[in-house]
Amino acid sequence: MKARYKSIVDNFAEAIRSGELTAGSRLPTHRQLALAKHISLATATRVYSELEAMGLVSGEAGRGTFVRDISLPPGHGVDQLAVATDVLDLNFNYPSLPGQGERLRDALRQIAASGDIESHLRYQPHAGRLTEREIIARHLTRGGFSPEAENMLIVNGAQHGLTITAMGLLKPGDVVAVDALTYPGFKALAALCHLELIAIPYAANGPDPEALRQLCTRRQVRAIYTMPTLHNPLGWVLDRQQRKALADIARQHDLLIIEDAAYAYLVRRPPPPLAFYAPERTVYITGFSKNVATGLRVGVAICPARYRPALERAIRATAWNTPSLMTTLVCNWIEDGTVSRFETLKRRDARLRQSVARESLGHLSCITHPDSYFLWLPLAEEARADRVVKALMDNNISVSTAEPFSVSASVPQAIRIALGSVSIDNLRSALIKVREVIEFEQYGLKPVNARAKPAIR
Repeated sequence: MKARYKSIVDNFAEAIRSGELTAGSRLPTHRQLALAKHISLATATRVYSELEAMGLVSGEAGRGTFVRDISLPPGHGVDQLAVATDVLDLNFNYPSLPGQGERLRDALRQIAASGDIESHLRYQPHAGRLTEREIIARHLTRGGFSPEAENMLIVNGAQHGLTITAMGLLKPGDVVAVDALTYPGFKALAALCHLELIAIPYAANGPDPEALRQLCTRRQVRAIYTMPTLHNPLGWVLDRQQRKALADIARQHDLLIIEDAAYAYLVRRPPPPLAFYAPERTVYITGFSKNVATGLRVGVAICPARYRPALERAIRATAWNTPSLMTTLVCNWIEDGTVSRFETLKRRDARLRQSVARESLGHLSCITHPDSYFLWLPLAEEARADRVVKALMDNNISVSTAEPFSVSASVPQAIRIALGSVSIDNLRSALIKVREVIEFEQYGLKPVNARAKPAIR
């Protein structure tokens, strides 16, 4: 016989799926539900927990439980399906520059006309060819950070670097400390590898080191995943003292440091990476997707010598090796200065797009960095991010809520916007629409231009 609380769950689920309970509706408090249904407070909590696990509601500390918009994947983010060609994608970043396609044609002709072309048809060393690792190591050397080619592994993009690190150095059940808002790709990876993520509270300029110390005292934390240079989504760049403090905590509690530097190239003169302060325990991961092209799946993981065998084994198990055609292309572009030129142009492009965002979003409060390709828009207390996302999708604009980025039990009402994937003109018009939709959601302000009226019902 079905437990009574299951019938309550089913009734709520049917009401939400049928549209009887609309997106954004506030449900009764746990205590009100218990009184209305003549169940215990613990059972009422269980009802809402099951609905949340089904993706039908979201609970927010101090505010209540709300019906989610089930017409969208959870928050978009990493779960977003391919968008239609007429949708402006402000969810993912794939920045490109004019003329990159022609440069690719020229580079492929050069590879075809020189060297041993048949070598690209054979297996390569799991960590990549030493000559190419030396080229990449020289490119990444700056500000006191001088990686050794011997301890560098070439991987199929930064996400693959994170994957082999999790597979090779962690085991199911391990506890990993991450910022309370973090990169969704690592969250997805942690779920697949059965890692437990615990949230580090943060301030405006980075994670709270004292909170991390307390977490390490209460739990057996195995590793910390961090983005010290251009954090995604909050854009902070940790200063030298903050980096040294994290390194000291990691030594004190014997933590593995997983340093994600995918966007670090955008900051012209950042402090040295954490791998500089704690080289004996840091895996430094970056790639050539954001600074060159997302379709070129080439990245590197730089690690202490003792970690290399486990990481090589993980490469062998997941990809065997990164295709040498891709690594040759990237290394040729490093040597002829193309990668440096791309990085310079993209830094300039990111700053321009941040300027467009400031102009287009007007008075809206946003959290960002002037060199980044994304920004974070917190919403007013009573606003609902899923309603904003739905209204924008109705206007052919795709953005993400905080849900894919959030590790804490309480998901903030905010949206994250990627700035690097559409033209400047389309970005400007899309951000104006974002502002109008948020103003309508927060204050009931209708757009001045009736044709631009957001589709909120």
